[in-house]
Amino acid sequence: MAMWNPWRGCKKCSEGCLHCYIHKGDAKRGIDTSHIVKTKDFYKPIQKLKNGNYKMKAGLVYLCFSTDFLIEEADAWRQECWQMIKERSDCTFLFLTKRIDRFMKCIPEDWGDGYENVVVCCTVENQRNADYKLGIFDKLPIKHKCITAQPLIEAIDMECHLDGVELVVVGGESDQNARPLDYAWVLDIREQCIRKNVSFEFRQCGTHFIKDGKEYKLQTKDLCSQARKAGINFKAHR
Repeated sequence: MAMWNPWRGCKKCSEGCLHCYIHKGDAKRGIDTSHIVKTKDFYKPIQKLKNGNYKMKAGLVYLCFSTDFLIEEADAWRQECWQMIKERSDCTFLFLTKRIDRFMKCIPEDWGDGYENVVVCCTVENQRNADYKLGIFDKLPIKHKCITAQPLIEAIDMECHLDGVELVVVGGESDQNARPLDYAWVLDIREQCIRKNVSFEFRQCGTHFIKDGKEYKLQTKDLCSQARKAGINFKAHR
């Protein structure tokens, strides 16, 4: 597994961005997150060792996990990224986006029905955004689709949008002022995935976590481990 952030910086664009960890971290360091700039790692996938081998090993690559691959300010740079992604066919590039409505404006000319080594994960946090974004996501030419509902801030019915989706990831919000995550919402999405035979992962609890009507305040370090302890992940039958 590798990380590749060809640019840094982002702009809040949905309700899920309220307590974004990138913005919080930048604020502590006095960095303007809204200033989108190329990073020194822009060419990371194609950099080579003296023996001619790629420095970045084959396998899964998390792309733009501190920004958004489809952000408008990076339009001038993205085509070059697509070329590197195509060259590194031995890697699988996965990116999350809150800007799925920009997707068709951002793909390369030879995209066709998608690159085999690209996984696109559409992020939603409430019913309104799920209805709008997943309605678009349904129709897009992408070979590998995932959905992330993190932070999940209310119950979501997404079952009608699960055809062709490989994985749904659900998680709560991490912040002292986080909006609560109700475990009932998590279980409901899990049941939707089981009915549609779509893999499901409960990634993390929220700082404010509700179970059986009782609210718990959890420490950040425990959010992922507590989710794993629930033992509710589901693997689709292929």
